[in-house]
Amino acid sequence: MFEKVKTLVDNKIKELDLFVSGVYYSTEEGVKTLNIELDSNNLIDINKITDATKIINPIMDENNLCDDVDVLDIHSKVKGDM
Repeated sequence: MFEKVKTLVDNKIKELDLFVSGVYYSTEEGVKTLNIELDSNNLIDINKITDATKIINPIMDENNLCDDVDVLDIHSKVKGDM
């Protein structure tokens, strides 16, 4: 799934200075989530994630990649100590 999502999405979010660094499924309390993790060589603010989400959501829908999940979670990669 990682390669498929990366191939479909990376060129579309390049202008935001973002790239896909991870794609994985998780389940919590019976809710299946497809997680798309984004990274950058620069700081990622919430506005970039919002803009990326507006680009990625239609791509995922058009390619039927969210049919078997309840939630699509697009987020930035965590860097540094928490």
